[in-house]
Amino acid sequence: MVLMRSDDGAMPASATSSSRTVPSDVQAASELLTALASPLRLSIVTLLDEHGSRCVHQLVDALGVPQPLVSQHLRVLRAAGLVTGERRHRQVDYRLVDAHVAHIVRDAIDHAGHGGPEEATA
Repeated sequence: MVLMRSDDGAMPASATSSSRTVPSDVQAASELLTALASPLRLSIVTLLDEHGSRCVHQLVDALGVPQPLVSQHLRVLRAAGLVTGERRHRQVDYRLVDAHVAHIVRDAIDHAGHGGPEEATA
């Protein structure tokens, strides 16, 4: 599906109508990006990509944020199917479900590091 913009950049009313259906792959991509839409969750994915797996206390130490906050963000990533946890005695080791997610995050961070249009013309 292609959404058309009017000359003023706004979406025409017909394109935002609830009668339009979003293809399932577009919906899935939107949910993936929504799950990643947090600096802390991007940092967690980056750490898991670098180290293979980490338990919560290792993530807390590396990120410098409270354990409940890390656990909350891990729940979002688990619910989205991006990370999985394996219990080892009293702790859970988290890892990425697949490397594609890490690739998306690396590309997004690399892209953001290139700067805006001002930097490109300088």
